[in-house]
Amino acid sequence: MSANDRAGTLDEAVEQAAPDAETSVAVSHLTVSFDGFTAVDDVSLLMLKGQVHFLIGPNGAGKTTLVDALTGLVPSTGTAMYDGMDLVSMKTNKIIRAGVGRTFQTATVFDELSVLQNLDIAGGVHRTAWRLPFRRRGVPDYVEEALETIGLSALRDVPAGILAHGQKQWLEIGMLLVQDAKVMFLDEPVAGMNADERDETGELLRRIGDERTIIVIEHDMDFVRNYAEWVTVMHTGKLLTAGTVEQVQADPRVQAVYLGTAADAAVEGMGGH
Repeated sequence: MSANDRAGTLDEAVEQAAPDAETSVAVSHLTVSFDGFTAVDDVSLLMLKGQVHFLIGPNGAGKTTLVDALTGLVPSTGTAMYDGMDLVSMKTNKIIRAGVGRTFQTATVFDELSVLQNLDIAGGVHRTAWRLPFRRRGVPDYVEEALETIGLSALRDVPAGILAHGQKQWLEIGMLLVQDAKVMFLDEPVAGMNADERDETGELLRRIGDERTIIVIEHDMDFVRNYAEWVTVMHTGKLLTAGTVEQVQADPRVQAVYLGTAADAAVEGMGGH
């Protein structure tokens, strides 16, 4: 099958998966190079509103670098159109204000501050500079709503540093909610979680995903199988294939990439043989 044939198949599959969905981010010919090494090589893909989209592939596939480019952390070429703007041409602070946010593999919360204070500071994107100090009357409705959504209302006054690992990840997602992020890139959100925490995280993504574009970088293939609505597979910086979990796990190219590697277990976890 030629590259053009594969591209046509992917376009058709996207249309079948969500024919009426709004395209939130349209990435076209994105390339990232470092000192002659191409980490992301001419990648084009659609990230659809209302669809929990997983980005998978072996270590070194270019997944995190792709997200770095879309959030202004590394320079790139190509385009990434979102709400009439090209993310590739924007600085990180402008991207955040435009409604695009991300989490990292290690939660970046303020350990010494309470859960509530972390959310309130993150929500500062809504306030002008002279209103940024925390002390003010009441708690904004959007902060209360985020607390309830992420399931941490009972821990609102607890220092973030003593939260369990999973709870810190939920807090970081809550910090994106109070920023009113319409596009969220989540980097391995369930790494280190137990089974119950993984399930709660998956349900959280479902709760917040209807009105947002959620893109998850993940290696936990059980989690991918249970919660992915669309999967994009990268390998050596290139887009290998995309589709539903069933389509991806049945793709012989995906199986070939993983055979004989440390990711064999991941393929088996997706039901591959």
